Amino acid sequence: MVSLPRVVITGVGLASPNGANLAEFRGNLLAGKSGVRKYSIRHVGETLAGVADFDALRYQTRKEVRRGTRAGSIAIFCAHEALVDSGLATGRFDIARDKRYAPERIGVFPGITEHGNVETENQIHEVAQYGFDLAFWSHHHNPRTVANNPAGEVTLNLGITGPAYCLGGACAAGNLGLIHGMQLLQLGQIDLALGGGVSESIHTFGIFASFKSQGALAAHADPSKASRPFDKARNGIVVSEGGCLFALERLDDARARGAKIYAEVLGYAVNSDAADFVLPQSAGQAACMRAALRHAGVAAREVDVINTHATSTPQGDEVEAAAIRDVFADCPTTFVNNTKSFIGHAMGAAGALELAGNLPSLTDRVVHPTINVDDLDPACAVPNLVLGEPVTAGRVDTVLNMSFGMLGINSAVVVGRLR
Repeated sequence: MVSLPRVVITGVGLASPNGANLAEFRGNLLAGKSGVRKYSIRHVGETLAGVADFDALRYQTRKEVRRGTRAGSIAIFCAHEALVDSGLATGRFDIARDKRYAPERIGVFPGITEHGNVETENQIHEVAQYGFDLAFWSHHHNPRTVANNPAGEVTLNLGITGPAYCLGGACAAGNLGLIHGMQLLQLGQIDLALGGGVSESIHTFGIFASFKSQGALAAHADPSKASRPFDKARNGIVVSEGGCLFALERLDDARARGAKIYAEVLGYAVNSDAADFVLPQSAGQAACMRAALRHAGVAAREVDVINTHATSTPQGDEVEAAAIRDVFADCPTTFVNNTKSFIGHAMGAAGALELAGNLPSLTDRVVHPTINVDDLDPACAVPNLVLGEPVTAGRVDTVLNMSFGMLGINSAVVVGRLR
């Protein structure tokens, strides 16, 4: 059997509803601070959302922001921040002090849930103001709406000439971007990957309208309490935007340049339920988790933290809890938490952001809590669910990050403290 190179995370760049860097994001997770707020969007009106506050002009000009997309700006910000965090860049357009990472050997792989909806809705709205005179239709529409846009905008901004494209994986996409980057590193196709996920979902009214029509859009008088996975009173999803890209390198390369290492990517799995357009299946989720553990060479009892996908939908949370109880039935030291309770559901970015929020646990052994669970639904009860306040664990060597999505896609990534 061929031994594949080990792959590690050396940089994290993120933009979330409650933090625009890992330290701020993590601090707010430990402090119980939600990033959900009141939000208004045409045709839907007043609702709730997670809005990512970040400085797009840190790495783009105003003209570039106007010409491009929100998802592109998020991806550019996250890419630069990941490179800076990894020590491979010091500022705008300074890609690689380490000249081994030539631009053609860098890959960019953001996962996405949807792309182009925002731009198309905006264009239709604009021409409607002019009697649908297509002279007012932007010539930027096509490059804004192609599925590879966020990855392409990163390459244009940074001068990266290696492979760059998006991974469409519904709400499992944030894991897929990381997984794909790891695979190409192990195949020797690239030397550095920027992988993770991005989402501009809150800027399309269609996603709010669709969840509302399904009875799956969260509502609460207090926005900070609207996202409430596992709670009896949960009533739907809080739609959020954001992004997270990881700098991924082969371990030997990272060590050679003296890079700090957040974690090693130990294994992963992706599968499909093949059962329903929107309803998840416990059997498929459990199978995905087991496959990821096998790939990582990790027993269930060795997992110290499970970050759940739970989105605050009545059925979805129950299904996932059942899958966790199935796989981790005899794991008394495994803690379980949820990040969406703080930021809502960032769609294509969700998996990457949720993994990022748990990476520091490998160093400080502190497990961030799930908030807003005032009355735990017995159907969602799992052992060692961390509620309300952080918990300091005796050991955090391994983290399992789970992300699932519509049309039955399931993903799981296992990371571990470097040994």
